[in-house]
Amino acid sequence: MSKLGFRRFAVRTLAAVAVLAIACHARPASAGYSSIVIDADTGRVLAQHEPDAQNYPASLTKMMTLYLTFKGLESGTLSLQQRFTVSAHAAEQAPSKLDLKPGETVPLHDLIFAVITHSANDAAVVIGENIAGSEPAFAQRMTAEAHALGMSHTNFANASGLPNPDNVTTARDLATLALSLYRDFPKEYPWFATEEFSFNGVSYSNHNHLMHSFPGMDGIKTGYIRASGFNLAASAVRDGHRLFAVVMGGESAHSRDLQMAALLNSSFARTGNETEVADDAAPEDAPASLAKRAIAAMSPVGKAHAATRTVAQPAPHARNAKAIDGWSIQVGAYMQRDMAEHAGELALQRIPAMKGRVVEVLAPSHTDKEQVYRARIVHFNHHEAELACRELHKKRKSCAVIAPGAAQQVAAN
Repeated sequence: MSKLGFRRFAVRTLAAVAVLAIACHARPASAGYSSIVIDADTGRVLAQHEPDAQNYPASLTKMMTLYLTFKGLESGTLSLQQRFTVSAHAAEQAPSKLDLKPGETVPLHDLIFAVITHSANDAAVVIGENIAGSEPAFAQRMTAEAHALGMSHTNFANASGLPNPDNVTTARDLATLALSLYRDFPKEYPWFATEEFSFNGVSYSNHNHLMHSFPGMDGIKTGYIRASGFNLAASAVRDGHRLFAVVMGGESAHSRDLQMAALLNSSFARTGNETEVADDAAPEDAPASLAKRAIAAMSPVGKAHAATRTVAQPAPHARNAKAIDGWSIQVGAYMQRDMAEHAGELALQRIPAMKGRVVEVLAPSHTDKEQVYRARIVHFNHHEAELACRELHKKRKSCAVIAPGAAQQVAAN
């Protein structure tokens, strides 16, 4: 063989080896369905299907971006008011994004809530670059932190979850991360329940639509790229019992949500006994087979986290109860008081008919099994309340009209 022929052979061989290496590395990640449900108190697995199959996390990657951010806040190396500079690399990220401009500076507080609600890729990269100096350096920190948490089948290649063959994880690892966020950052974790975020005059709604309909859900993150399918990491609490669940590889956002609702409902039913772990089948016909079960489980009582039933009479045993004068509308119920206040203020801003109204946050009484803070806009007549609630519904915001005389414990200012 001539020297020229040998060189061509060597080039072709090296190219083939490189292609094979890339294929072998990327092969474990696929859009196959996987899921897991774990008990937050015991760590016990209540349901699973292929929980250790590798796939692309998509925007669930941002949970680790936020984990490292919260770690910096808790250690004092970061502050919510700290302004982070936007690089050209961050600004050029694909949507979803805030359309940040190179050279612009943004408070960390805004970047965090942009990641939580809008899943903004440019905001995630800005965070990573400003913490570690570059996105690749931040990705190395992400992977090291993942392995320290026990996420042994995870590798992070960027801060956002945009397509990258080296960005891989499993349902079990993501459940570990979600649980770690809850356990390690009790002050910051409630931010995942934020329904809406406003930036530069634009409002962005949380992508996790189950928070509006599933009883007890309060986070945490959705994700999608074409290669991964539709992913969701979620947490819900009922009667003081919290579960974390991950669904990966959903065929659509709707079918993924239905599967998540069915998994959580069946798993909550298991928490009262020591039954064996359920190995759930992949949802071959999720919309058809799960819709009835999921919708039936979302009773009007359960929907109280988005809209509470009209209460005609005062609660007889509510401590420090205060009757609400006139009609009011409830715009949400939350595990934290500050979240309820935020929801009320957003409602006031959205509807002109709300101008001049007052937000009242009602704290749970000792007889309230749900133990949630209810955000209400008060001092309407019946007609005004109906009109205001109708306007909120047009903007796809849940609300309920509350009759006069409803009494609840009022949270202290």
